[in-house]
Amino acid sequence: MPEQTAISTAGAPQNDNPYSQGVLADDLLFVSGFGPVDPETGAEVEGGIREHTHRAMENLAAVVREAGGSLDDVVKTTVYVADMDDYDAVNEAYADHVGETPPARVCIEAARLPEDVRVEIDAVAKVA
Repeated sequence: MPEQTAISTAGAPQNDNPYSQGVLADDLLFVSGFGPVDPETGAEVEGGIREHTHRAMENLAAVVREAGGSLDDVVKTTVYVADMDDYDAVNEAYADHVGETPPARVCIEAARLPEDVRVEIDAVAKVA
């Protein structure tokens, strides 16, 4: 059975729901889904889908950094969008955060996301 450690950082939004921001199981980090919420204010960032995607990726990156990794260590993401018409704009913003070898990814349209945000992203990373 892998050793599991909860990962938490002030660099990503906190809440009182029953889940961890991330869980490190041996060298695999499972990062919960993050939307476009500013961790300092707890409010959704202003702007359109590009700004929302950037904030979601920054939140995700904060958890990966707290576990000792970087976005280059992410091997899989799932992107949830409220409207698949935003797909191209999400891709443009997402591409700014991934390296030469982007992680494997799934993108799905969700009928409704928490707090009615337009994008949420989760990840799996391999951190040493």
